Amino acid sequence: MNAPEKIWTAGLVIIGDEILSGRTRDKNIEQVATWLQVQGIRLAEVRVVPDIEDKIVEAVNALRADNDYLFTTGGIGPTHDDITVDAVSKALGVPVVIHEDARALLERYYADKGGLNEGRLRMARVPEGAELIPNRMSGAPGIRRGNVILMAGVPHIAAGMLDALTGELEGGAPLLVETIGCWVAESEVAAMLREVEDAHESCQIGSYPFFREGKVGANFVVRSTNADDLASAVDSLTDGLAISGYDFTPGGI
Repeated sequence: MNAPEKIWTAGLVIIGDEILSGRTRDKNIEQVATWLQVQGIRLAEVRVVPDIEDKIVEAVNALRADNDYLFTTGGIGPTHDDITVDAVSKALGVPVVIHEDARALLERYYADKGGLNEGRLRMARVPEGAELIPNRMSGAPGIRRGNVILMAGVPHIAAGMLDALTGELEGGAPLLVETIGCWVAESEVAAMLREVEDAHESCQIGSYPFFREGKVGANFVVRSTNADDLASAVDSLTDGLAISGYDFTPGGI
């Protein structure tokens, strides 16, 4: 019997009082999760923490212990409350240093914008031993130290950093997804969903109910890294729905 394929996972720590207060709506979870899936890595856990060093250290250490990768968003800017580098350095047990390549990047970027002041120089600080993640959108780079990756909180800048990391992280097979929509209460087909999932070991089925137009329905999302198993599970599910007299919509409702 073949050993099960390793499932690569990542944790994500979202840092910032503005997220917790509701002043800023987080958009990074979706884009990080989607990008990770393409790399063959599953987003396994997300924590949102305030701009408090001990809270960040605790979350970083917990999630990096449980996962292959640890991502953070937020807190790497030029102001006094941007303390992610300090907290991650503490979590890793290394000092904070100025990365000379980052300093040079920032000097060039700010040459016609008033120059490199004390606040802007903060964005050249990294945990000792870190490398830089290119940032085409603004001067400040992202930071990678081993399996710990620090990115900007601004979604379009984080997206650029993810783009720069594409193909750089080891992962497994990309996760394949198919969705089946049906106007049925999920409780009526719960046993069927369980039977189909049990018969296809490499597949997971999620059920997402909704209420629209005065009717209840659900979208069933089938996930697998194996295309043949995925197709077989979808066929079994749609056959079961049809035999039970339920109309279904490939692609979801």
